[in-house]
Amino acid sequence: MNYYLGIDAGGTKTLAYVTDDHGHLLGRGLAGNGNHQVAGQLAADHIGMAADQALRQAGIRLEQLAFSCFGLAGADRQTDYDILHPMIRGLGFVNYEIVCDTIIGLRAGTRRPYGLSVICGTGTNSAGVSPDGEIFQCGGFDYMYGDFGGGGSLSIEVFRTVIRAWDGREQPTVLTGLLLEMLGYPDVSTMFNDYLDHHRSVPLRAAELLFTAAARGDSAALDILTRQGREIGRSVTAIVHRLGMQEETFDVVMAGSLLTRGDRGWISPHIESAMRSCAPHASLVRLDMEPVVGAILRAMDHTGATIHESVYKTLREHGSLHPVSAETIEP
Repeated sequence: MNYYLGIDAGGTKTLAYVTDDHGHLLGRGLAGNGNHQVAGQLAADHIGMAADQALRQAGIRLEQLAFSCFGLAGADRQTDYDILHPMIRGLGFVNYEIVCDTIIGLRAGTRRPYGLSVICGTGTNSAGVSPDGEIFQCGGFDYMYGDFGGGGSLSIEVFRTVIRAWDGREQPTVLTGLLLEMLGYPDVSTMFNDYLDHHRSVPLRAAELLFTAAARGDSAALDILTRQGREIGRSVTAIVHRLGMQEETFDVVMAGSLLTRGDRGWISPHIESAMRSCAPHASLVRLDMEPVVGAILRAMDHTGATIHESVYKTLREHGSLHPVSAETIEP
């Protein structure tokens, strides 16, 4: 019997699964922030804690693992890997791989070991894996480096749209009343001055107001969500051309809470339109599994294991995404 460890480490939490060849969940571990770009050494501690919990619950030792896959937020460039490999080896791992969290999200959402993944949660990120295993990441480095959107940026878009409507640069918007209610201000003037005077930051959850406003037909919210969809679509087009996948059959997996839990047809149609134009045989799917399941599947792929439909079914039973509070946006 082979045993596998999968890790999904993001800026909010680190989740670990240990399974056997059949996909049975033997152990689960949970810890805090696992992004080394944000948490530094604490990320290593959290990854180690989650892995140790899962191994202890499974009743096996680290050296009994056939392979481990670490899907890590912040695993973006060679500079990151130069930090991360010593970190993971320092935890005692030998047979393992490190990939960006986009890659495990992709594997969790498709039956194929290749395809595309687009994430829109706290931030945005996109990546693709070609049939011959080449990986290309597009974005994930914030606005200055070409990105647009994700909860962090969209929350600011909500705030500035309300300000612009208040001072006359934009038309009135439903977002005004929604934002004032969320933040507890009687009017925009009070909010404007309080934020300036105290250097406040717009809370991430303000991005969710876009969906409420869009459902009411608010043109400002619809414009922002449309732009978000088109920007992600541009990333899809870039990846398809970079990897030469125009004629391939594959899945484009949508991940991140703004796509999997918030969007009701305001963002995804623009992604699908771009996909159809550049890769007519591709399919757009919404991730409904915990990304850590993708880490387990990649670990199995690395050992040459045959992954039967029964394995996918068993993993789905253990790894289906569960609804979360509307207060939470995660990568």
